[in-house]
Amino acid sequence: MNSLATARTDLANWIGGQPRPATGGATIGNIDPATGETIGTIPASGTADVDAAVDAATGAFDAWASLDGEARCDMLMKLAGAVEADLDAFARAESLDSGKPISVARTIDIPRAVRNLRFFATAAAQFASESHDVPGSMLGYTLRRPKGVIGAISPWNLPLYLLTWKIAPALAAGCTVVAKPSELTPTTASMLAEKAARVLPPGVLNIVHGYGEPAGASIVQHSGIAAVTFTGSTKVGRWIGKSCGESLKPCSLELGGKNAFVVFDDADIEKASATAIRAAFSNQGQICLCGSRVLVQASVYDKVVAALVEGAKNLKPGDPFEGDTRFGALVSHDHRDKVAGYVERAVGDGARVLAGGSRPESLPDRVKHGAFYLPTVLDNVRQDCQIIQEEVFGPACTVQKFETEEEAIALANDTPYGLAASVWTRDLARAHRASAALQAGIIWVNCWMLRDLRTPFGGVKQSGVGREGGWEAMRFFTEPKSVTINMGE
Repeated sequence: MNSLATARTDLANWIGGQPRPATGGATIGNIDPATGETIGTIPASGTADVDAAVDAATGAFDAWASLDGEARCDMLMKLAGAVEADLDAFARAESLDSGKPISVARTIDIPRAVRNLRFFATAAAQFASESHDVPGSMLGYTLRRPKGVIGAISPWNLPLYLLTWKIAPALAAGCTVVAKPSELTPTTASMLAEKAARVLPPGVLNIVHGYGEPAGASIVQHSGIAAVTFTGSTKVGRWIGKSCGESLKPCSLELGGKNAFVVFDDADIEKASATAIRAAFSNQGQICLCGSRVLVQASVYDKVVAALVEGAKNLKPGDPFEGDTRFGALVSHDHRDKVAGYVERAVGDGARVLAGGSRPESLPDRVKHGAFYLPTVLDNVRQDCQIIQEEVFGPACTVQKFETEEEAIALANDTPYGLAASVWTRDLARAHRASAALQAGIIWVNCWMLRDLRTPFGGVKQSGVGREGGWEAMRFFTEPKSVTINMGE
C-alpha cells in the first residue's frame, strides 16, 4: 500500500465543541473511491442530533454575535493558521475521501480553504453598513445584525474548500453554524471542527454527519435555523427552496452548471485549447464551473478539437496518492456509472467518441478496483441530447461547431442552466457583447477559474438563487434594520 495511505478513521459529530456519536449509535461506511475499500465510519445522524446541534448553536449565539468584529477576526485567523499548520494531513484526508490527486488537494483545495477563512476573517473586522443624510432634515442609517443559527450543507467535490466558503462568512458576520458535509467526503469537516474546538467558543461551529435525509432535511426544516446555505444538485435545491419558502426562511442555493466554453476564430487558439482541457477535466470534471460544452467557430474547429483530444488522451488516470498523478478517481462507483450512462446514451443518439468513453484498461494494483473513468471528448452531439442539457459532473465534454457570434450565443444559452461561461476572443467589442448576452452569473474572458473572492458568485435559471462571496455573503448572513432620525425642528 502507498505509504501515504492512512489507517481506518471512525468519525464523530462535533456538537457544542465535543465529539459525539449519532443518537442510537448508527453509522455509515466511508469508502475510498480509488480502491473501493471501507476506510472508516461516520455517524448516521438524525433529527435528535440536529436538535442537539441547533441547541448548542442557539446557546452560543448571543455571546458570539455580541463580540466586535476584530475579536471574531482574531479567532478565525487562528483557525486558518491551525489548518495551514496541518495542511499535509488535511490534503491526505481530502484525497482519500474524494479520489482526487493528493497534489491537487495540497496545492488547491486546502490552501483555498485557508484563504477562505482568512478572507472572511478580515471581513469581520471591516464590515460596515450604510448611512443616508439630508442636511438639516434627517439622518438614516442601516444596522446589520447576524441572522442567527445558519444551516450550511456542502457538497463532495471540493469538500473543505466549499465548506469554509460557507461557514467563514457566516461566522465572520456573527452567526453560529450547524453544518452537514457530504456523507461521501466527511473527514476534513471533522478535522476542521476539532481545530475549531480549540479556538472558537463551544457551540459556535457544529458538524453533523449523515445522509441528506434525515440529517440534511432536519437542518433545513428546523425552526431554530434562521437561514440555509446549500451547494449541490438542482433537484435537492428545488426541495430546499420550497421548504424554506413555506416557512419564509432565507436560502442561498448554488446549484448545477452546464457551462459553455466559447472559442472564436480570432482567439489565441493555443492558449484557449490548453485552458479548455483544464476547464473540462479539472477535478475529474467534478466542478460546477467546468467548461463541459466547448463551442468552437468553424474555421478553427478542427485545430481546437485535435488539441482537446490529445489533451484528454494525455491525462492518465492513476493512484491519487502518487505525487505525479494528475487525474484521479471519481467520488464513487455509483457516480462513475452515472457518467458512463450519459456517454452511452449520447452515443446511442448519434454522438461520436473522440477520446475516452470507457473505464481505463489498466490501473496500478492498489487502485485497480477504483471508480475511474477516462477523460472523454464527444462531437456530433445533438443540442437536445441529455449530455448537452443536463449536468454530468464528470470527465465528459462535448464539442460543437458554430459559424457566427449570434449562433454561438444562442447555443450557449440553450440549456436550463446559467452558472458560468468562458469567452475567447481578441475583439474587445465582441467580448463585451458576448459577456452581456450570455445568460450566466459568471463570465470569464480569455481565462477560466480566475477568481477574486470579493466578487459575487452564483448563477441564473436552474443554477441557483442568491450570491456568495465578498460583501454579498456578509449581507446574506445579516439582517438589515433601517433607522431614521428626525434632525429637523
